[in-house]
Amino acid sequence: MTSNQIPTITLDQLPEGALILDVREDEEWKAGHIEGAVHVPMNSVPAHVQHQPEILGEGTTYVFCKMGGRSAQVTAWLVQNGYDAVNVAGGTQAWADAGRPLVSETGAPPQVL
Repeated sequence: MTSNQIPTITLDQLPEGALILDVREDEEWKAGHIEGAVHVPMNSVPAHVQHQPEILGEGTTYVFCKMGGRSAQVTAWLVQNGYDAVNVAGGTQAWADAGRPLVSETGAPPQVL
């Protein structure tokens, strides 16, 4: 699957109430993430999906990383394995740049690492 075959949307196309899968590393997640997102670091996605397929829910999963590169790889893997997944171009950085809220687990103001 080439990059132009990976289902991808822009942030403004993200449906309200979408299931968001954040595939960034733990430190990135703790510093700032989208409230309600599911966090599974990129390299852990195959094991999580195998052992806890319910994390992906019933509908489309919208995959985020910082900018869209890692999420594109995860989206390609999910699609190849029969899941309904879409990469969100620009990732969490685009979310923050659009002024959308983030939450932090560090006690500091949320930020995108």
